[in-house]
Amino acid sequence: MSTIRNVLRTPELRNKILFTLAMLALYRLGAQVPAPGTSLDAIEELRASASDASGGIFGYLNLLSGGGIASLGFFALGILPYITASIIIQILTVAIPKLEEWQAQGAVGQRKISQWTRYITIALAVVQSTGIVFLINRNPEQFFGVRIELFPNGSAWRIILAVMCMTVGTAVLMWMGEMISQKGIGNGMSLLIMASVVSTLPSLIIQINALKGWIALVIALILLAFLTAGIVFVEQGQRRIPVNFAKRVVGRRQYGGNNTYIPLKVNQAGVIPVIFASSLLQLPSLLVNVLPTSGDVAFPNWGDRVRVFISNNLFQPDNLGYILVFGLLIVGFAYFYNSIAFDPVRRADELRKSGGFVPGIRPGIQTERHLAKILNRITLPGSVFLAVVALIPSAVLARSIGGGAGGASNILGFSGVSILIAVGVGLETMKQIDSQLMSRNYEGFLK
Repeated sequence: MSTIRNVLRTPELRNKILFTLAMLALYRLGAQVPAPGTSLDAIEELRASASDASGGIFGYLNLLSGGGIASLGFFALGILPYITASIIIQILTVAIPKLEEWQAQGAVGQRKISQWTRYITIALAVVQSTGIVFLINRNPEQFFGVRIELFPNGSAWRIILAVMCMTVGTAVLMWMGEMISQKGIGNGMSLLIMASVVSTLPSLIIQINALKGWIALVIALILLAFLTAGIVFVEQGQRRIPVNFAKRVVGRRQYGGNNTYIPLKVNQAGVIPVIFASSLLQLPSLLVNVLPTSGDVAFPNWGDRVRVFISNNLFQPDNLGYILVFGLLIVGFAYFYNSIAFDPVRRADELRKSGGFVPGIRPGIQTERHLAKILNRITLPGSVFLAVVALIPSAVLARSIGGGAGGASNILGFSGVSILIAVGVGLETMKQIDSQLMSRNYEGFLK
């Protein structure tokens, strides 16, 4: 309580926190406002049947949009297009020399990269909103899991208006996230995602209690507490590579000679591999919607069989195939992202140019191999931990509560992603508040 009083009595920090909370409240309000042209009665029916319409691609998108897809709201896409655009830019930086040159220019180059990230975000928002509205209008039962007509008359103008509103909503969210980063506290984009996933937790708790009673709810809360403690422990862990700088004498002054270290986090990629793997796992669900359907349960055609096979093997958290595929994707994307985020060749070259060296390791190729070896070693436990946290809540709760194509297993299919995002973003935000408190000689939250 004394720490909270210190935060509230600091005008600058208090105003930043209030501004951040106001922007998050505005975001949650916009996520519940339906897009023009949709049927309000159909939206109420969809909300009432949320327990049956919570699996597959709908459940994943609804999680990251904080329930915006269920309302087909103004912020229905959430910040997902911006995340995808940022990852695309990071990947292209390795392949396109111009982007690598911008990255080396500092603040000027970062502004150019941010500008192109916005352009790609708008393009992705148009494509994603068009695809979602097309699937909803063409085959809502495959998307939601229940038969609901959000566009009763199928008017082209209503569909175009819904696409435009969702695209504009993504642009507004992008602006809100940047405003939070500039005038608020924490990373704006990360806080918007955190607000989305945290907003779904109360409904999940209510549904667990309704399906299996308070015993299952207590098990879920205990599991949540253990996972939160484990995530905090791993997120704080890092491998420190010692670096020494050679002494240089310029005139009558001596430079260098100090010692420092390169911090390599155990989970350097954060939650990005989980989001990437989840997104890739949803592609089959999107593609099967264009397959032909017979409409007859007794005599299904090949399209119906493929759809049922994918639904039973890729979207059941207690299925062995789902666990293996999802886990391997997370580990693979963790290695892929870390190789981009931390380039041993570039870091070894920077150390050589600045006169730094790792004790006992020769500068140049030897340093590069040493850094790559350490990176590969710490990536393995970090990626395995990510996979375990993403899979254990889904598998354990689905097994204890009970499965089914539209049951609780689909509701809790991405709860591991929710925990990872909420705890990771919360930690980073608390570190920023803590650093600002410490700069004013107050005792921080983190001790």
